Amino acid sequence: MDHHPHILNAACNLLGICFIIIGSLKLADLNSRSYGDETAWVAASLFFISIVTSYLAVRNKNEKEWQLLVADYAFIIGLAALMASVCLAAISI
Repeated sequence: MDHHPHILNAACNLLGICFIIIGSLKLADLNSRSYGDETAWVAASLFFISIVTSYLAVRNKNEKEWQLLVADYAFIIGLAALMASVCLAAISI
């Protein structure tokens, strides 16, 4: 089963959640008191890498193995960073 279109869709949605966390902490003026927004930026960057490499893998019909691996690892590490960001934001609120 070709799972990279699913990673592409999920990473796009989670990138939006990262921006919601970043914006919410900025609006509440809590971004200076926690590392939640910095961690969300890390997660957003990883999801962006996952989106680009997953798109390239779909476009190249999974011919290049490195694109598959980068998309998978960036997505998984991005999930962990997003979870850390949510925990840090919850602690600061």
